[in-house]
Amino acid sequence: MSNISLQAESIPDVTIIPNTFIDQFMPSANGAYVKVYLYLLRCLSGSCPQITISSIADRLENTEKDIIRALTYWEKQNLLTLTRTSDKEISDIRIVTINPAASELAPASDSDSELDEISVSIHTESKPALRQSYSAEKVAAFTNNDDIKWAMHIVEIYLDRPLKPMDLQLILYLYEELHFSAELIMYLYEYCVSKGKKNASYLEAVALTWAEEGIDTEEKAKEATTSYNEHFNTVNKAFGLNRAPGQIERQYITKWVEVFGFSDEIITEACNRSLLRTQRPDFKYTDKILETWFKKNVKSNTDITRLDEEFNKGSKAGVVKKMTSIPKPVQSTNRFNQFPQRTYSANDYAELERKLLNKSL
Repeated sequence: MSNISLQAESIPDVTIIPNTFIDQFMPSANGAYVKVYLYLLRCLSGSCPQITISSIADRLENTEKDIIRALTYWEKQNLLTLTRTSDKEISDIRIVTINPAASELAPASDSDSELDEISVSIHTESKPALRQSYSAEKVAAFTNNDDIKWAMHIVEIYLDRPLKPMDLQLILYLYEELHFSAELIMYLYEYCVSKGKKNASYLEAVALTWAEEGIDTEEKAKEATTSYNEHFNTVNKAFGLNRAPGQIERQYITKWVEVFGFSDEIITEACNRSLLRTQRPDFKYTDKILETWFKKNVKSNTDITRLDEEFNKGSKAGVVKKMTSIPKPVQSTNRFNQFPQRTYSANDYAELERKLLNKSL
């Protein structure tokens, strides 16, 4: 993606967060959206030389789609103005001075068509609606459901604390908007807490990913998480990493597994070759290797061996061809070599030797 120009009506020497934002906008906003807004304020100090959707996603360990959602959300809250190119890519972000009266504006929501328009060059599936704010009456009616009551009890155990209003809002969103069953909601919290993540923004990000991937039952979620964990562990072992993969690294691994359809054995081989070549865990270089194998229709290690042999044969043939194509030395035209050259026989050498011996006697 192209670089994005970031501007503001005034650029302070320090990162200043308006009280109006903290008091009126932050409480009702998604935590991931707040991170994006604060990061943009920080970038105004000049600490971010290049700004792209990808760079923001990498810095905040989020997806590009999530960054676009956040920027669109703040645009609808009139805190940002976005300029787009003819290709619908975001080229300019202007941070607007917050007007205290702006809080009186009704919060806006993104429609599927609007998100599709700005998600240029990013593959997106049909997206669930962004989280809404539910009324107290809606929450009260929701908590009368026996299945949800049990799910809420289990979630409290996982979180090791009583549920807060924001927890109820998220659970209602999962149930109403994402159509998660009570069992799937409980497993979502079990899975995230097992990874040491209890914050609502992380839970919501995982839930959105599951929704986009068509994971709508507890069985599918368990199968997906088990599979992904195995693939992540394979790559970590191959690269010698003692940490969980980052967001971009997980996207690479998902691509290798889901798009390319490679087994852990082939992925390990690519990681090993990448290490030998770059002397470091290089996901981008490994991706190039696997992309080449995918285009060559590699299905097993036997196919990799065949490609290696073809490459070696091609290399040797190239060397032989290069050697045979070396031109023969051109006979010198130097004037000292332009007289007839005499050739000597064995008898000539014997006669010369006899004369030299007689002379020495």
